[in-house]
Amino acid sequence: MWREFVTVFRREYLKWVRVPIWVSAYFVIPFVYLILFGQAFNLDKLLPVGAPADSLRPALLGAPDYFSYFTAGMVGFVILTSALYAGTGVLFDKQLGIQSRMSAMPAPRTALFAGTLVFRSVMAVFPAFFAIAFGLAFAHVPGLVGLTVSGPVSAVGVFEIVLAAFLLSIMFTALFLAFGYALDKNEAYFGITSLLNLPILFTSNVMFPQATMPGWLQTVAAYNPVSLAVNVVRENLFATEGYPYGPAVYLLGLAAWAALLIALALLVAARELRAH
Repeated sequence: MWREFVTVFRREYLKWVRVPIWVSAYFVIPFVYLILFGQAFNLDKLLPVGAPADSLRPALLGAPDYFSYFTAGMVGFVILTSALYAGTGVLFDKQLGIQSRMSAMPAPRTALFAGTLVFRSVMAVFPAFFAIAFGLAFAHVPGLVGLTVSGPVSAVGVFEIVLAAFLLSIMFTALFLAFGYALDKNEAYFGITSLLNLPILFTSNVMFPQATMPGWLQTVAAYNPVSLAVNVVRENLFATEGYPYGPAVYLLGLAAWAALLIALALLVAARELRAH
């Protein structure tokens, strides 16, 4: 099983590295969101003249300013956006007849699925950390607002952030891979992913403080896996204020979501690979 896993993983890597525009997009997407949307959509500018600079701090749950809050949220946003296209490779393999040949291989179906899942999950994590790096760099550029880290980030905190990002990535990669295996039409795939993208995003606390939402939406956001991951990032980057739980509880929630979605995706993938 290990040999088959590595073979599929290497195939996914070669597909990715041979398309330079695809590689470049991993750097460009977080930069564009932060330099355009992040700099323009700055709630700090809406404060009345003379208001204390930290007036929004309670609503931002400890973040020193809105851009810092937004940049931490971009970890979840960019991962979700990158995972959206995980299933397209499966669709193209179906159309080109490659999946039929892979299904005929004397290899465990789990390995065929896992090789794609792990590679796509790892690659969806990288843009999230580019977002943090760009945010930190902007703080040193005149005329730009940058990310301010106000919390004592420890080695454990870094590990928690990486783990939260990977769990979020692998669960959404599994979800969209499942759609790739279950659907045969490109239009159906992109229709479903487009339909899911914005509801998942806007029912989270990625861009908007949870305290400003209506009660029912606060409840939804509290269980949204994107919110869980972003809470881990914010609790470690900023002074903790107002979070009902510590990072470990949010990580357990993410692990539960990941286990559920991976199990469902594996069932769909195994069924489709047997069918071909």
